[in-house]
Amino acid sequence: MDIRGSICALVTPFTAEGALDLPAFEKLLDYQLDSGTEGVVVAGSTGEAHMLEHDEYERLLAFAVQHIAGRIRVIAGTGEAGTAKTVALTRRAKALGADAALVVAPYYVRPTQEGLRRHFLEVAEHGGLPVILYNVPARTGCDLLPATVAALRDHPAIVGLKEALGTDERIAAIAELARPDFVYLSGDDGTACKAMLAGGAGTISVVANLAPRAFRMMCDAATAGDRGEAQRCDAALAPLVSALNCAPNPIAVKAGLPPLGLGLAAPRLPLVELEDGPDRARLREALAGLASLANAA
Repeated sequence: MDIRGSICALVTPFTAEGALDLPAFEKLLDYQLDSGTEGVVVAGSTGEAHMLEHDEYERLLAFAVQHIAGRIRVIAGTGEAGTAKTVALTRRAKALGADAALVVAPYYVRPTQEGLRRHFLEVAEHGGLPVILYNVPARTGCDLLPATVAALRDHPAIVGLKEALGTDERIAAIAELARPDFVYLSGDDGTACKAMLAGGAGTISVVANLAPRAFRMMCDAATAGDRGEAQRCDAALAPLVSALNCAPNPIAVKAGLPPLGLGLAAPRLPLVELEDGPDRARLREALAGLASLANAA
């Protein structure tokens, strides 16, 4: 299972009435394909998975699988707070044609490290898909520690880790665990370049929704060890990454869709649309500033 490089954690566009906007989603998929994105995550946290009804989740994932038609990897977000629910959703994602499952650490319930270990082993054993572990302590309330990751990586169905904790200490610890059959994927756009230069195989990115070509350039340079070019691309992306930090994800990234003709900005409640004002202006300026980098590709 070759999951590496520039992977986009896709947003889920909605119509003005709040329904799934599959035509806009198709445009977003084509934008990623045309720009060199190497994989997509459907219905992850950026895709507002917890705001999707069961049938909407299935329609969205099936649409992505059919439209992409094997050209790049389709990774389904299947993480739930309970183990049995996670296994069931992973099995359903397999039936719908997903290539792998991105399984976030169980949120809110705050499991111990032993609970996390057993949870991920159950999903790996019974879910039917290659599993990418996902650690994002700021959202889940628990931290999948490197020692627990080390205990999980030998399972043949556990193929990698998306690590959103971007401290120098965590980057170094996870980079030491990476190997050909277990990839380290950054889950934090702000430190993605550093993580890949340290040995990460790629990034599951939010900013790639809006700047996929520029992000692919940065990933290519960083994973090839071209520090100078990677840092140049990272510096060019930094204003956009910073602009997206003005509100909880995916509020700000969805505000970047209308200027690109990729859909409306509104998320579903309890998330609300980014207000028109300085934050939106800053986002538009950052997108405009990336045009020269993307055109140089």
